[in-house]
Amino acid sequence: MKASLDIEALSQQIQIDSAFVDDIREETSQLVVGQTNMIDKLLIGLLADGHILLEGLPGLAKTLAVNTLSKAIDASFQRIQFTPDLLPSDIIGTMIFNPATNQFSVQKGPIFANFILADEINRAPAKVQSALLESMQEKQVTIGKETFQLEKPFLVLATQNPIDQEGTYPLPEAQADRFMLKIKIDYPSLEDERLVMQRSLDNSFSRKVQAVVTKDVVSKAKESVRKIYMDEKIENYILDIVFATRYPEKYGLDSIKPLIEFGGSPRATINLAKASKALAFLNRRAFVIPEDIRSISKEILRHRIGISYEAEAENITQEDIIDQILNAVQVP
Repeated sequence: MKASLDIEALSQQIQIDSAFVDDIREETSQLVVGQTNMIDKLLIGLLADGHILLEGLPGLAKTLAVNTLSKAIDASFQRIQFTPDLLPSDIIGTMIFNPATNQFSVQKGPIFANFILADEINRAPAKVQSALLESMQEKQVTIGKETFQLEKPFLVLATQNPIDQEGTYPLPEAQADRFMLKIKIDYPSLEDERLVMQRSLDNSFSRKVQAVVTKDVVSKAKESVRKIYMDEKIENYILDIVFATRYPEKYGLDSIKPLIEFGGSPRATINLAKASKALAFLNRRAFVIPEDIRSISKEILRHRIGISYEAEAENITQEDIIDQILNAVQVP
């Protein structure tokens, strides 16, 4: 009886704490047309304290979406264009000598913002990628002898262009694993693109984004996300899905074992649990259901499963493997 009362009380609290979600969706939709799925996934990353890898062709509003979201929650935004000649100091900052005072002072880099858009992260060398990923993991930056904590919320969104791969440095699996979600962005529908065209012609996109929520409200929402109830059966379901990527033969999936080079890491398990709680929050629920797990699984797992040469030869993708796993693993 007490458990049901606790869930009921938490449900009421979730209804209050999640009220701002509709305001953000409404405000961002004024500028970002036809990408509601991307906005929701960005909110999941924000609420679950996870960074996001965005993959999509140029012109699909990736930069606009992140910038608009940051303004809607009254947060700071920095865009870093990754290029082959970029240095770690260009991201985190450096020590500058001041001849007037005869002393060194810290010049902070663009990493000191709430939302960081790392544009075309695969165009920069490994040492630059590592500098960014260290900041993501530790939530702090060391310049000289000083260590600086990064302001919360801190969300990195790195973009990758799926075409024009000449002269790029693909993210190693161990580094890609640090991103909670990998979102693939597709073209808008014909009607959405018609609306984009019309709004561009009548200058509707020039309107200023209004701050509809504060960072304090987002921080409170994160606390509510952590409290969302997850049953033991749901925990087992998450574990089964991740373990099926490592040992498919134990789940009656002998046919896909030769297609998998390596499965999801423990980060996959942790992030699948966190993201499913955030998704339940967006849906105004105080508990996680299996559909939350299923609907976010591809974003969590697609960059954590290595496929073999045999899979590549047969044009089998990570998404195909995830579909087979979701169909095979028993739903609680």
